[in-house]
Order: sequence, then structure tokens, then C-alpha cells
Amino acid sequence: MGVAQTRLAVSAHNVANAQTGGCAPLAVQVEGLPQGGGVRATVQRLPEPGVDLAAEMVNPKVDAHAFGANLRVFQTADQMLGQLLDVRR
Repeated sequence: MGVAQTRLAVSAHNVANAQTGGCAPLAVQVEGLPQGGGVRATVQRLPEPGVDLAAEMVNPKVDAHAFGANLRVFQTADQMLGQLLDVRR
């Protein structure tokens, strides 16, 4: 969920600065964490100026769906834990 939020913020930054001369766009690099699972997002400045506005219009939609899917996983885990605790009583 944090990666999706970071990607949304980077897309907003890139679109807002698309017409700013010499402003290099940002990119999100995602890496898996070996211990405990999960992922980490780091923001990097790209070496070349210029924003791909078509990609920046699609990315927020993809990120919103990723956020929603991850939220649903947490909701399901919470529901399952609740049911497990109800059974053990």
C-alpha cells in the first residue's frame, strides 16, 4: 500500500512539473525485502528530462487498483482472524 502511495505521489510530481524546463522526472524503484517479506520503494531522479504523460495518466489507475487489492487482503486477514478467535471461545 505504501508503494502505491509513493507511486501516486511521484506521478503527481511528474505531471505537475512536465512543463518545467530542465526538470528531470522522478521514478519509483521497488525492491523485495528478503526478511519478513514486503517491498520497499525508493524514489530516484531520472537522468533525462521529459515526462511520458501517457504513462503518467495510466500509472495512477494501476496504483489505485493495487492499493485497493492490498486493502482487501488486509480486510480478509482481519476477518479470518476474527473468525478464528470466535471459534476458539
